[in-house]
Amino acid sequence: MLNGLDALLKPRSIAIIGASDTEGRAGHIVVKNLLTAGFRGPIMPVTPKYDAVCGVLAYASIDKLPRVPDLAVLCTNSHRNPDLISELGKLGVKAAIVMASGMHLGEPSHLDLMKENARKYGIRLIGPNSMGLILPWLNVNASFAPIPAKRGNIAFVSQSAAVCTTILDWASNKDIGFSTFLSIGDGSDVDFDELLDVLCRDSKTSAILLYIDSVSDPRRFMSAARAASRNRQILVLKNGRTTQGAIASQLHTGGPLGIDPVYDAAIRRAGMLRVHTTHELFAAVETLTHSVPLRGERLAIVTNGGGPAIMAVDALMERGGKLAKLSDATIEKLNKVLPTSWSTTNPIDIMGDANVKRYTETLNILLDSDDFDALMIMHSPSAIAPSTQTADAVIETLKHHPRTKRFNILTNWAGEVSAIESRKRFFQAGYPTYRTPESTVAGFMHLVEYRRNQKQLMETPSSINEERALAPQALGMIENALLQGQTQLQTHDVRPILECYGLRTLRTWLASDPSEAVYIAEQIGYPVAVKLRSPDIVHKSEVQGVVLQLRDAKEVASASQAILDRVALNFPAAHIDGLLVQSMASKTGSQELRLGVYRDAVFGPVIVIGEGGSEWNLNKDAAIAIPPVNMALARYLVINAIKSGKIRQRSFPYEINIPALCKILVRISNLIIDCPHILELDINPLLISGEDHTVIDARITLQDGQFKHNNHLAIRPYPKEWEKDITLRNGETLLLRPILPEDEPLHKDFISHVSEEDLYKRFFSDVGELDHEALANLTQIDYAREMAFVAVTKSNQIWGVARALSDPENTEAEFAILVRSDLKGFGLGRILMEQIIEYCRSRGMKHMTGMTMPSNSGMIALAQKVGFHIDVQLADGIVEMLLPLSVSNS
Repeated sequence: MLNGLDALLKPRSIAIIGASDTEGRAGHIVVKNLLTAGFRGPIMPVTPKYDAVCGVLAYASIDKLPRVPDLAVLCTNSHRNPDLISELGKLGVKAAIVMASGMHLGEPSHLDLMKENARKYGIRLIGPNSMGLILPWLNVNASFAPIPAKRGNIAFVSQSAAVCTTILDWASNKDIGFSTFLSIGDGSDVDFDELLDVLCRDSKTSAILLYIDSVSDPRRFMSAARAASRNRQILVLKNGRTTQGAIASQLHTGGPLGIDPVYDAAIRRAGMLRVHTTHELFAAVETLTHSVPLRGERLAIVTNGGGPAIMAVDALMERGGKLAKLSDATIEKLNKVLPTSWSTTNPIDIMGDANVKRYTETLNILLDSDDFDALMIMHSPSAIAPSTQTADAVIETLKHHPRTKRFNILTNWAGEVSAIESRKRFFQAGYPTYRTPESTVAGFMHLVEYRRNQKQLMETPSSINEERALAPQALGMIENALLQGQTQLQTHDVRPILECYGLRTLRTWLASDPSEAVYIAEQIGYPVAVKLRSPDIVHKSEVQGVVLQLRDAKEVASASQAILDRVALNFPAAHIDGLLVQSMASKTGSQELRLGVYRDAVFGPVIVIGEGGSEWNLNKDAAIAIPPVNMALARYLVINAIKSGKIRQRSFPYEINIPALCKILVRISNLIIDCPHILELDINPLLISGEDHTVIDARITLQDGQFKHNNHLAIRPYPKEWEKDITLRNGETLLLRPILPEDEPLHKDFISHVSEEDLYKRFFSDVGELDHEALANLTQIDYAREMAFVAVTKSNQIWGVARALSDPENTEAEFAILVRSDLKGFGLGRILMEQIIEYCRSRGMKHMTGMTMPSNSGMIALAQKVGFHIDVQLADGIVEMLLPLSVSNS
């Protein structure tokens, strides 16, 4: 198992260090919970105070243990734990759970000392500040939880012990079970990323719930989350939505202080679903665990009460949902079974006097149609249609209708005493059920938001064919500014950098004094704007440092001198570089936007966009995306900004041209990828009108330092450095480069030129025609974990592909090579093999492995030529290939 976590997640023997026979102590509760759970392996309490704990023979010290336990649970004071970890390491223990809090104290801290000792002996740590671990399928309850966990298919991982007990209490009441229940506490060693890698492969786990205070390694977290969310449903409850809450979260875990909207963007980008309260988490679990994949977003509502249905519609619209429209055919059928006074639209109000028969007839008609994707069935207390009787009839109708499984069904049975039994029956029948219209809509929108995030994860982007030829020139300007000690670049300096990336800027001239400002204004023509240029005054509004619409020399001179006077009065020590003079941009028909780059403490650079203006609150005014951003991701960012009101479509001659704005965002993304010294970028305002745009003002904040392999980004971008031209034996020149998400149609065409026999040798099965999801998995890769090189012709055809998928520890890579069946014999296979070997070596991997069939003689011969060890296993019909990368191979 990954990184030696088998000792933690599949323990065969457990020692409890600091065990106690005093009730209420953690060391007593853990032993008792292990016994109650029925753990079948040795339970070994360690304490010098008692001969036995809970009737189990105790050992006075670690060195007295009769065998090496797989897992040790430390229920001891924080100051003792560093030495205890050393003792466990000398004994050979490979995993430990640390329950103590307050280990950040001391200099060096107890936590640092413990981690150092753990690294020395190769011990994997959970905690400190952990509640423990529960593995119901293995009868393990190594925790001090007051409530046991039942067996189920949900994995729960939390940084908060208190949230753990809340979840356990709720799950017990709902009869929901878990595959794994783990409190990682401060996550000082084993963290979310490694656990996601393990749990997404666990056959007992169908959904994963995370409670997050903070993320310590954003790149590893994003890589693991993006990989896991392709295979499992992942829900995230993240606290710290407010500034004060984030500070409290930081104090709780010691993690970095990130802003909440960036976490939102990261969770969406990884294809997960975020919820904001424990109540929402419970509702989302109930919805997702009882749902089928959502076909679309149209919701139909059946109700016997108009008021509750209106509440549902309001909630749906407020959350950006979509109300289904009934077809004429469906309305005609409903007219035959419903009173003439029914609503004749959606919501389908079958009236307060509806009986059980009316419910079932309505449902049968709706289920026969294709007017909706999800159906919300509501019931208000009624003497004519008793709660339980109606629920039973609905359940039977749904059970026997052949098309029920095409739709997501949600039920809202209102009431307390009268509806409790009904809701229980719906839950037992596998239909999510809720007390209120609003919570039912929230459950439906969880499905919608999860579908949107998954779609975003798999959507094929279009390309804008960015050459980025001037990127080295832009980087040179930035490095030159740093050499001169400049960290604040104003519009005059920023303009040529932005123009390297195709961003049109307003021409700007620098004047040293009012008279030179007048001279420049006379040359460029009126009206003009005059703006202060000072590295010490970032916000020019502090001194009214921007004056617009100056129409003659007198106004320019007066405004220029007034700016300088205000600076002298309010900031006498400020250094003044001069005055910027710009021609006035025409704003007619244009919309002002503000966009740029913000450096988050957790996830690094993020792209932000919103309305123009001087007031700017990232938590409220900006839509945020994590780079790298392509056209598809940029479109999601813009649509999200519009839907959330961060950008409002104005009544201009031209509405915002979304593709044009997306191109700008992609160029900004490329800028911050290529120029890691950019700490912040603020373009305010950006005038946009149709396909045209103009940058009026821009500011860049720089930071000095060494940056390698784009480590400043949470997601590893396209590794352009691996592009190169190659020449085949037939003289054909191809571009060998990493694969791109935009390559999906090219890859589909490539597969169509590979024979069924070659595909079978590559995939060990009959592939058939690959659908969008399969092709997306092949083209939308995480460059931090996987690499695929494609050999592309000048006519944009793929002739061959080489892949390497590394394990999360980056020690081993599994490779595969595929060449078009009609293009063999030109040496492309050898070139692809050498490229993928070079790549794996550069990543520091220890060896490469591959597998093929004995009949694939070409691949076997090629592997032998480049140094692979070949193991032919005729009985199993496979050939295993192994290449150590620590030595040179010819």
